[in-house]
Amino acid sequence: MTDVTTGSSAAPIHSQDHDSTALRNALARVRTEVGKAVVGQDGAVTGLIIALLARGHVLLEGVPGVAKTLLVRSLSEALSLDTKRIQFTPDLMPGDVTGSLVYDGRTGGFEFREGPVFTNILLADEINRTPPKTQSALLEAMEERQVSVDGVSRQLPDPFIVAATQNPIEYEGTYALPEAQLDRFLLKLTLDVPPRDTEVEVLRRHAAGFNPRDLAAAGVTPALSAAELHAARAAAASVGATGDVLAYIVDLARATRTSPSVKLGVSPRGTTALLAASKAWAWLSGYDSITPDHVQAMLLPVWRHRVQLRPEAELEGVGVDAILRSIVQQVQVPI
Repeated sequence: MTDVTTGSSAAPIHSQDHDSTALRNALARVRTEVGKAVVGQDGAVTGLIIALLARGHVLLEGVPGVAKTLLVRSLSEALSLDTKRIQFTPDLMPGDVTGSLVYDGRTGGFEFREGPVFTNILLADEINRTPPKTQSALLEAMEERQVSVDGVSRQLPDPFIVAATQNPIEYEGTYALPEAQLDRFLLKLTLDVPPRDTEVEVLRRHAAGFNPRDLAAAGVTPALSAAELHAARAAAASVGATGDVLAYIVDLARATRTSPSVKLGVSPRGTTALLAASKAWAWLSGYDSITPDHVQAMLLPVWRHRVQLRPEAELEGVGVDAILRSIVQQVQVPI
């Protein structure tokens, strides 16, 4: 079982479609542009690109200082997409995210002032540091791609994804994300501390004058147009899936619900999310139809945040990733 978000290489390209090949090459250039600012997070870059193709949101988990915020900013720069950042704090209000009605003294009426959610990539920094009331302000935006204020629904820009960050080891002053909100994230990507050689390269760049706050000086330039992104999304959505592979996804999900270590298994939303992510990865790899290998490669990032373990399993030190790997080994793979 290979997790593509850990930085492993793509499968061989089989498709010979020229347009798709050109789009894949453009996305490869996006990776190159991001690499000018971010070192050693290839798996996370792949995950974010898959999320864009599959129209999904991403939860980035890692200790402070592993380039979570820089990664999102670099990607938006390489895609020439509008990005806004919200620092989630305990006193953040829902209107600070979605926007609110503001009285206009000139007209004597109220007008809607858009919040930072009206953007292409919303960077929700330390999303678990704000109370559930404010976290819930994102639910409609993430699911419906719209914001409703005072009975009026307003569409968000397209594309729109939420890239949220959280610290996995600091719990004081944080609020656990509601299950309904976790389920709306397509992927949960974990960013680890880089290995020694990578960290040396980070320091070498800083010693040479790299400034993470100045991406233009780092040479990060747009590599994919909005039209190309829409075409790539359509191409990824058109990837096929046989009945056997669809049944395989369902069997994997049902196995999570019956595992003795699991309190809450994967919902039907989780199966559709795995299908969408598998299609995106298959298209990126040059396939016209998904295979069990694509499903297995995307299973951990798509499902690790959707499974809740029983307390006794947690006390024994069992991790969600280990449970999911065990399920993949147990469920029969279609030939």
